Amino acid sequence: MRADARRNRERIVAAALGLFAGRGAGVSMEEIAQAAGLGVGTLYRHFPDRRALVEEIVQGTLTGLRDHLRAGAAEDVPRWEVLVGMVRHCAGRPLALLGSLPEAQPRSAARQELVREIDGLLAEIVGQAQREGGLRDDLTPEQVVGLLNVAVCRPGARADDPLTTVLLDGLRPVRSGCRCRSSACTCCSGRTVSGSRGRCAGG
Repeated sequence: MRADARRNRERIVAAALGLFAGRGAGVSMEEIAQAAGLGVGTLYRHFPDRRALVEEIVQGTLTGLRDHLRAGAAEDVPRWEVLVGMVRHCAGRPLALLGSLPEAQPRSAARQELVREIDGLLAEIVGQAQREGGLRDDLTPEQVVGLLNVAVCRPGARADDPLTTVLLDGLRPVRSGCRCRSSACTCCSGRTVSGSRGRCAGG
């Protein structure tokens, strides 16, 4: 693909992603072309229909998440911090919307394989966090992955919104002498990982 054609394709994907995130599923191909600053014909040369465009956006979003998890898994940091970093990475990305678009169903074989790889990476990181003592160990890794999906795969999800905060705090183990089980508690975790300046309720 020529450099200018590749740039046009990237502009189309970026415009579509922005419009889907801001206005929902009812965005036309003509509006996407206009937002990208391109003609409708150019858009259709790259993506013959809306399904092809949505599939590329979903694939790109999931590939970015997989690569982020791979990079986090390779870092020499507590595994809890890798999980929190994943939540931050997903914030602002319309995962719930992309998964709910009619054109995103059924899942392609390539997308199913990506989802399996992401879930496998997450489960491995969760298990490591439990063995480090950074995450409660009375849940299976699969259950924790399901809870993390609830945190990030919903409309308007943010890393610091109340539901995400409650879910993350609920996954932390309770240390002796602490009653808060907060992801921002320095007496529980030895560091502040959520960016909050909150103090431990038990300290």
